Amino acid sequence: MSSPSAESGASRNTPSTSGASPPASDYLARGTPGLRRAQWALFAAGFSTFSLLYCVQPLMPLFTHAFDVSPAQSSLVLSLCTGLLAVAIFLVGLFSQALPRKRIMALSLFASAVLGTVAAVAPDWHSLLVLRALQGVAMGGVPAVAMAYLAEEVEPDTLGFVMGLYISGSAFGGLSGRVITGLVSDHFGWRAALGTLGLLGIVAAVLFVWLLPPSRRFAPQRARGWAGVFGDVRAGIGAHLKNGPLCSLFAMGGLLMGAFVTIYNYVGFRLLAPPFSLSQTFIGFIFVVYLVGIFASTYFGRLADRHGRGAMLMAATGLALAGLLLTLSDALPVLIAGIVVFTFGFFAAHAVASGWVGQMSRGYKALAASLYLLVYYVGSSVLGSLGGQFWTSGAWPGVAAMAGSLLGVALCISAGLYWRTARAPQASVAQRGAS
Repeated sequence: MSSPSAESGASRNTPSTSGASPPASDYLARGTPGLRRAQWALFAAGFSTFSLLYCVQPLMPLFTHAFDVSPAQSSLVLSLCTGLLAVAIFLVGLFSQALPRKRIMALSLFASAVLGTVAAVAPDWHSLLVLRALQGVAMGGVPAVAMAYLAEEVEPDTLGFVMGLYISGSAFGGLSGRVITGLVSDHFGWRAALGTLGLLGIVAAVLFVWLLPPSRRFAPQRARGWAGVFGDVRAGIGAHLKNGPLCSLFAMGGLLMGAFVTIYNYVGFRLLAPPFSLSQTFIGFIFVVYLVGIFASTYFGRLADRHGRGAMLMAATGLALAGLLLTLSDALPVLIAGIVVFTFGFFAAHAVASGWVGQMSRGYKALAASLYLLVYYVGSSVLGSLGGQFWTSGAWPGVAAMAGSLLGVALCISAGLYWRTARAPQASVAQRGAS
């Protein structure tokens, strides 16, 4: 996890500049009030961030009519947000050793919720895109810092379970954002839908500030000045990019998220068209399948703690691919079953991979998390928009072929990680990070 003496006290994420390790009793342990508060706080943060991020997805067909844009152009309302979110996560991660964890996450939550509320009154398409881009920047303070906070504060044997709960909050946010906008937009229009999500985000931000315990195993490190911070950044990036298994996890994040966003971006277009011709409300309720993501995240996080992350990552990726194949059916029950299995596999794989990043990184945990999420959201932004070209040229079979190719590569990478980590105890791999 942390590297030997080559790292300074700052890079070890410890609360003192002397490099002294905090006692193990400082961990948030299962069953304690502190861990319960942290779980609910980060559940609220995940809900707010991902409901605001993905609430526009079921509205894309409405945007094509309201602003006279193509399906591929309508995807920019999500892709711009996720693309700049990726950049913001990376920049926050670069300087995370010098920034207070809780304050950064709180500012991020409030700013993104306010911008989401303002987006509801955007006068034209370009104004909406600008506001969504700014929202992506504002969201950047939550994901990487939340992963680092958990990796630092939660006892190692419980980390997979708690990380799964955080991903569950993200899944619940994605579900709620899509379902609420589907319902509200059908009766009151897309502007009312965006405004509703913005106000809910403000409430979640207040709950987060009230509930989250302050960091006990980390304090911002600026004793050596910003030159020292930049030195830690260079050392951290170098260490992570030389860590072969860790880079494989980064790639997994981008491939998984690229496939996931591609499917959810364009499944609404398919369901609106014959032979289904469903209503906007029904399409919004399709996203109720996110509930399986909430279960999958915690369940596979617990399985990974018990049976090994390599095996569980491979199994979850295989499930996602199997579900994708079912969506090729023109029978609505089979298609929905495919979406359910696909969603279960994605959230299970993401929970395992994101939890593994914190364990496999040799120090500089927030920076490792930010690199994972940079690739994750670049995959969402670039591949999600690219999926529009496959929809235009090949309709749903084209979209499924693209997403299936991404998952096929991810399955090969997860198999390689399983084979590599099966030869040695995971703790040893996490310490050495074989290059």
